[in-house]
Amino acid sequence: MAEIQAIYQAMARMAPPELAESWDNVGLLVDCGRPAARALTALDITPEVVEEARQLGCGVIVAHHPVIFSPLKRLDCRDVAFLLVQAGISAICMHTNLDAAEGGVNEVLAEILGIRDPLPFAGGCGRVGELDAVSPLTVPELARLAQKELAARCVPPLEGPAVQVKYTDNGRPVRRLAVISGSGGSMFEEALAAGADCLLTGEANHHAACDARRLGLGLIAAGHYATEYPAAAALARRLEAAVPGLEAVASQANRDPFTYL
Repeated sequence: MAEIQAIYQAMARMAPPELAESWDNVGLLVDCGRPAARALTALDITPEVVEEARQLGCGVIVAHHPVIFSPLKRLDCRDVAFLLVQAGISAICMHTNLDAAEGGVNEVLAEILGIRDPLPFAGGCGRVGELDAVSPLTVPELARLAQKELAARCVPPLEGPAVQVKYTDNGRPVRRLAVISGSGGSMFEEALAAGADCLLTGEANHHAACDARRLGLGLIAAGHYATEYPAAAALARRLEAAVPGLEAVASQANRDPFTYL
């Protein structure tokens, strides 16, 4: 058993709250005051994830996306915060601070894609570095590699492909890659300033793709869920090592909310 405050303090050492953006909401967001023998790690806390935690005997869920973000004006029985309290399960949420932290979401993503000695960019949130590939990859080749590697680390969907990838090809080999998980498509200028040939992120809109192409930067959008969920397994391993007496496991109920054709 581990006290909730001890688990939170371990997470605060891994992802210092001062690294979070000013608009973010991070920390021990639901405190049921009970010790936990098991922790569930996840990207999102959904009703399915709360039920999974209950069935597995997890006293705390450690998630990336905040379970409480906008101000709460009322609660009802369908709200996730209500479900957590009802089940006696606490929630620790580390969002932009875990993006920026050493060993955090973007360093996990950089490792998956073979970035050597990644360095911070975009205010410390993203990572950039040279690829380990023996020969440079084209943007389409890198997009296919990302789809394969990320799909292998995500919870399989009930139907459709696990990861849907789209890209803008600049026609040049990718030697230096920038990654920023989630909604990082607007960071193309920061990626160029860091010397990247390509930016890989979760989401990028039409205008970002047009601008990236105009400026000669490759752009790959591999999905918000797919670029962030793989960090859950890495976080479970780190939590077990950091908190004596705590068992941690990554959620298998936390699927991408989208179904892809």
